[in-house]
Amino acid sequence: MSFEYFIGRRYLSTGQSQSFISLITFFSIGGVALGVMALIVVIAVMAGFESDLKSRILGIESHLVITRNQEDFTNYEPILDFIKKVDGVESAGPYIYTQTMLRSSRNVYGAVLRCIDPRSPIKIAGNPDNKILEKMLESDINRTIPGIILGKDIALNLGVFKGDSLYLVSPRGIVSPVGYMPSMKKFEVIGIFESGMYEYDGAMAYISLSQAQKILRMGKKITGIQIRVKNIDHAANIGKKILAHLGDSYQAKDWMQMNLNFFSALKLEKTAMFVILSLIVLVAAFNIASSLTMIVMEKTRDIAILKTMGATDKSIRKIFVFKGMAIGCCGTFLGVSLGTLLCFLLSRYKFISLPPSIYYITDLPVLLEFFDVLIIAVSAIIICFLATVFPSNQASSLDPIEAIRYG
Repeated sequence: MSFEYFIGRRYLSTGQSQSFISLITFFSIGGVALGVMALIVVIAVMAGFESDLKSRILGIESHLVITRNQEDFTNYEPILDFIKKVDGVESAGPYIYTQTMLRSSRNVYGAVLRCIDPRSPIKIAGNPDNKILEKMLESDINRTIPGIILGKDIALNLGVFKGDSLYLVSPRGIVSPVGYMPSMKKFEVIGIFESGMYEYDGAMAYISLSQAQKILRMGKKITGIQIRVKNIDHAANIGKKILAHLGDSYQAKDWMQMNLNFFSALKLEKTAMFVILSLIVLVAAFNIASSLTMIVMEKTRDIAILKTMGATDKSIRKIFVFKGMAIGCCGTFLGVSLGTLLCFLLSRYKFISLPPSIYYITDLPVLLEFFDVLIIAVSAIIICFLATVFPSNQASSLDPIEAIRYG
C-alpha cells in the first residue's frame, strides 16, 4: 500500500478532538446515499410508467403504418404480400381510419372508427387471443346485422352493453330529392374493450373493413397498411426497407413518430427529475468539500512535515482525494443498495396503491434498468470527485515552512 492511501485511510478515522469533522463525514455519506437512493427509486418508477404506457399504446396502435401520398390507396394486395415477407415483420393488414357518429336509443356520440380485416392477426387492446375478432368475422358472414367493438367509455356514454344495437352515421351520404342524406347502418355491439387510457376507451370503435368500405362508399380503397414487428426498436429501419421497394409515392410512420410528443414529454420529465434530485447529491458533495477543508486546516502541520520529508504536491492531493472519494463511493454504494432493495420491495409486494379514480393503474409500476443505475452511480461519484478538487489543491499548495512556523 502506498503511503498516500495509508495516510488517507488514517484520516478517515479521526480522534475525539475531531468528532465534529467525523459527524460532517457521516452526514456526507448519508447525504450521498439518500440522493442516490431517491434518484434510483424515482427513475425506476418513471421508467415503469413509461414502459406500462408504451405497452398499452402499442396494444392499440400499430408498430408501423404504410400510407400513400395524395393518390387513393388501391390494389394493395401485392404490397401486403410483399410486406408480410419482409424480415422482422410479424403481421400486417389493411385498415381504414376515419371519424363518424354513433347513435343509440339514449345518446349520440362522436367516435374514431378503425376498420380492420378480422382475418388479419392485428390485436385489439384487452383481447390478446383475438376471440373478439372471430366474433366480428362471424357476424359479417352469418348475421344480417354486422358487429361493432366499442371502447368502454364510448359504451358508457351511449348507454349500450354487449348485445345491444346502435346506428353508425357516416358523413359520406347520398344526394336525394329532399337533399343530402347521411348514410346509416345498424350494428350490434359484439364486444367492449378496455385499454385503461381514456384517449382510446373514450374515442375508438372497430368494425370490419368490408363493412366500412360499404358504408363509407370507398369501394376497394383503404387508408393504409398497419404492421406489427417482432422488435419495436427496429420499426423505423423496417419502414425504410419497405419504402425503398415501394418508392416515393408511399410514406411510412413508426410508433415513435406517431406518438412523438407524448414520449418526448416523458423523456423530458425523466431528465428533469434526474437533474432536480441530483441536487441532493450536490448538497452532500458540499459537505464532503467542507469536511475536507476542515481536515486540511486541522492537519496543516502534518502536511508540512510530509512535504519536508519529500512528499510531492501530487502525493498530498492524492491523500485528500482518496478520503473524499472513499466518502463518495461509500455513500454511492449504500444508496445503490438501498435504492435497489426498495425497488425490489415495491415491485414484489406493491404496498403503495394509487387511487383508481385518478390513475389508470392501481399499483405503482417499477422498472429498474441497469443502465439507469449505472448512470446515477457514475454521476454521483463524479460529483463527489469534483468536491475534492478545491480542498486537495488547497492542501498541496501549503508552504511547509510557513505551515510549521505558524501551525
